[in-house]
Amino acid sequence: IFLFYNMKREIIVISLGGSQIIKNGEINNNFLEKFKKIILKHSKTRKFIIVCGGGSVSRMYIEGLRKAGKSDKLQSYAGISITRHNARFMSYFFNEENEDGIPHDLPKLSNILKRRNFVFCGALEYKPNQTSDGTAAQIASHFNSLFINITNINGLYNKNPLEHKDAKFIPAISWNEFDKMANKLSFKPGQHFVLDQSASKIIMWNKIKTIIVGSNLNNLDKAISGKKFVGTLIYN
Repeated sequence: IFLFYNMKREIIVISLGGSQIIKNGEINNNFLEKFKKIILKHSKTRKFIIVCGGGSVSRMYIEGLRKAGKSDKLQSYAGISITRHNARFMSYFFNEENEDGIPHDLPKLSNILKRRNFVFCGALEYKPNQTSDGTAAQIASHFNSLFINITNINGLYNKNPLEHKDAKFIPAISWNEFDKMANKLSFKPGQHFVLDQSASKIIMWNKIKTIIVGSNLNNLDKAISGKKFVGTLIYN
């Protein structure tokens, strides 16, 4: 009976940006302690798949390969390896000895999720023009789950608020309109937009309810609880 109940729990996929794990060259301990507290609280009634990004560390490796004239594919491989390293670190941060290792594909991820209430992973198998956000959207589609993206700004803006003071916040947007915004940019490994083009397509095609929140984790807590939060809802 317990196992049956466990499998019926709501699954939530969270994309945890690498910029939230490592900030200014250091582990973002205060943020991660709060994140851990929220996940452990909600994992009593839900299951979580937390997809870790590579952040500035992966971009550093990608840039090194780009300058050396290496292919986009090799640049992406370097980024993928850092996302998996971050996932392993996060599992240790949550005190998981992680004898199963970090899942690299959906079958292994599904198998681990049957036994655990939260699983960390990085990017799964290599796909062209996809970041860890695309991986997270793919996983959310597979499990038909809510998708929450945590980034370093508090939601979606009409342009980068870190570069433009007149950027306007967008609290809600349709799947189609968001996809149009994402595709104004051309893909490059390690790109920095709230969600990549691959993720936006997966979200739109599969009608995945998606939430973007920033580093104020009270909003993550509220979004998981179904309460009013500051962030962007991508839906309808």
